[in-house]
Amino acid sequence: MPRHLAHHLASGRHIPGIFTIDANQSIGQIVEDSFEDEYQDRIEYLPLNQ
Repeated sequence: MPRHLAHHLASGRHIPGIFTIDANQSIGQIVEDSFEDEYQDRIEYLPLNQ
């Protein structure tokens, strides 16, 4: 996925963001850690405080 995203972004395109999440966290905890457009064009692993 990271290579595909790099090619996608290099082509001038965008994505809203890709998250891989800890299945042990509640959706509320996950949403609490995110902000609008902060993760555009990025891949992040949640929780962020690990």
